[in-house]
Amino acid sequence: MTPKGTEGLAAPASALLVPRSPLAMLAVPTVEKLELESMPKGVISRFWLAVSENGLGNPISVPVLVARGARPGPVFGITAAVHGDELNGIPVIHQLLDRLDLSTLRGTIVAVPVVNVPGFLRKIRYFPNGTDPNHVFPGKLGGNLADAYVARLCERLVPHFEYLIDLHTARRGNVNSLYIRADLSQGTANTMARLFSPQIILDDPPSDHTLRGHAAEHGIPAITVEIGDPARFQPAYIKRTLNGLRAVLAEVGLLPRRKTRAPESEPVICSKSRWMFTDGGGLLDVLPEVTRMVEPGQVVARLTNVFGDLCREYRAAERGIVIGRSVEPHADMGARILHLGTLAEGTQGPLPVPHLSEG
Repeated sequence: MTPKGTEGLAAPASALLVPRSPLAMLAVPTVEKLELESMPKGVISRFWLAVSENGLGNPISVPVLVARGARPGPVFGITAAVHGDELNGIPVIHQLLDRLDLSTLRGTIVAVPVVNVPGFLRKIRYFPNGTDPNHVFPGKLGGNLADAYVARLCERLVPHFEYLIDLHTARRGNVNSLYIRADLSQGTANTMARLFSPQIILDDPPSDHTLRGHAAEHGIPAITVEIGDPARFQPAYIKRTLNGLRAVLAEVGLLPRRKTRAPESEPVICSKSRWMFTDGGGLLDVLPEVTRMVEPGQVVARLTNVFGDLCREYRAAERGIVIGRSVEPHADMGARILHLGTLAEGTQGPLPVPHLSEG
């Protein structure tokens, strides 16, 4: 019987939610190490991997999904959100595993949707102490939060991997193309990068204490995939990354090969890159969009003061392609302007760069 006076009222939002067991998350066990060989085949297992402790002495744990195929094969690692506000990689992992046919999987996929749990919970890029987690690998036991956290990841997670794809995005205030950082002198990493069919590939041997660099130092072929913009989901970028990931998994033998359409154009290869920075403060207007070519002397940004007077124009020092750019008008001195890639020798232009809707 409808209570008097409530006829025609919409049901409360809570009544429209799909019920789920309050014990669903409690059923996911917390472990201190992954024992892949003891995990069941033909299923996806879920774990919390303890890597640190909070002020209450409770574990700080990262979520881990392990898909173990019925047949033997390599162990492939996929990580996302090493920076806590880089979210596009999370649905890539979810959609990959949701659509995975475990009966055809050879080997094991170990996926970590959120590496930087403290940053993710606070919706920030770094650790709470301000440390960039992707520049302290392999960490140090007995060090600060970031050092100890990263050291435990290197001890308890990375040694399982035979391949690694690390999923990132731009930082807040910036936007990125879909591009890959890879050491193109390393044959397997080169192949992995090209199979992704990104817009841009940056030849970038890791040397800055990144997760990719740590893996490479231990003989694990690894690439970093930069998937667009921070703090949001972008369906076109997510779809393109998922397709590339499946192509790589098929190449190394985890998934069956399938016919794929050739990309509309090859990725632009850059031999190096650099960021341009402001030498003053004010309101910044960056002109070229990502993936656009710029020529030497071309005006790429203007800086005005709060009264509307033009203070400076910034020009490209060389020909290149815009890998990423600032979209934050408020610029202190030393603010990022754009990330300019230098074309690899032999690369001609103008270049047909694959277009991706922002979604």
